Amino acid sequence: MTTTGAPVRLLLADDHPVVRAGLRAVLETEPDFTVAADVPTAEQAVDLAGQLEVDVVLMDLQFGGRMLGAQATAQITARPGAPRVLVLTTYDSDADILAAIEAGATGYLLKDAPPEELAAAVRTAAAGKSALAPTIALRLMDRMRTPATALSRRETEVLQLVADGLSNAKISKQLFLSQATVKSHLVHIYAKLGVDSRTAAVAAATARGLIRR
Repeated sequence: MTTTGAPVRLLLADDHPVVRAGLRAVLETEPDFTVAADVPTAEQAVDLAGQLEVDVVLMDLQFGGRMLGAQATAQITARPGAPRVLVLTTYDSDADILAAIEAGATGYLLKDAPPEELAAAVRTAAAGKSALAPTIALRLMDRMRTPATALSRRETEVLQLVADGLSNAKISKQLFLSQATVKSHLVHIYAKLGVDSRTAAVAAATARGLIRR
């Protein structure tokens, strides 16, 4: 990790070249930041996070390759002395937020954040403190206030796959669950959302920002 007076070394991971270039341009205007590298895939982010001396990885959630940002975050943060991971994404659904935080992300910021908010979040993450966008923090607080009706991480995962058009059989295969367990999750989801069908559940969850559509 960075020592007092040393620059915060950053690794940028995003599959859009324009986004990476923009982030680099913004972050390199800060005198205490150094961008060590930027990469277009989650796999490369995992590799370089282990090879380079970096303090914070700015991680997108969706990549064109096989590995997603949350998976990369989990692999990076599992290592001893790992850099902090600050998720920077356009997605603010419960499914995305929970996946990132459970994977070990120190912070979660949306890409429309102003430059000063981004810089502050990077410094906060580098210091080992939680750096959550206000809207993300509010979403998590709402979940804590209403635990009885909040979907669990697994339930949001199942419902996101339903929204993506997967059948129960395909969901069970992808999540390594039995079809009976998938059906059980759906029953609980219907009860919590006050609906009685897959279509209604997806519509209700999308309207509440629980899943991405």
